[in-house]
Amino acid sequence: MSIIEFNTQFNKLTTLLNSFAYNLTKNSEDAADLYQETALRALSNKDKFRPGTNFKAWSFTIMKNIFINNYRKKMKRNTIIDSTDNMFFINSGSTVENDAEKNILMKELQRMIASLEENLKIPFIKHYEGYKYQEIAEELELPLGTVKSRIFFARKALKSMIKAQYGDIDIFKVRLSSAS
Repeated sequence: MSIIEFNTQFNKLTTLLNSFAYNLTKNSEDAADLYQETALRALSNKDKFRPGTNFKAWSFTIMKNIFINNYRKKMKRNTIIDSTDNMFFINSGSTVENDAEKNILMKELQRMIASLEENLKIPFIKHYEGYKYQEIAEELELPLGTVKSRIFFARKALKSMIKAQYGDIDIFKVRLSSAS
């Protein structure tokens, strides 16, 4: 299927897809976002569509799956896990914790990250900030595999720096044992 045929078929479904998106989200802005993400996903995966199959069903399935995945992410963000044994702790007053050790460890880690080579540091920081591999690759104009390998090598270098600093001891165990 050519790009023109693909776009023509997708454009014919615009009204139906927008209606379906609104029925799923019950919000016009969220529906517009869902339609836009569906269009992007369909266009980027047009090579996965098999000619002779139902294009409308394929497009609607993409939209439904995106909606379900977004819904699951939203529910995970709003879930609070309470692992306390005693209900007393839930309603007790706030406790004051000293985060000095955590802050020192973060400063040391930031120093280690700063010491990385630029070609490793930049993709690693972008990934740490929440960017996806593909977004980093596009922004830095690098192949996806290069971005993934640079992030891998940055992690490996940081692990060896931590090991050199703290040895084979888990730094979180060190922190807990020094606190008690």
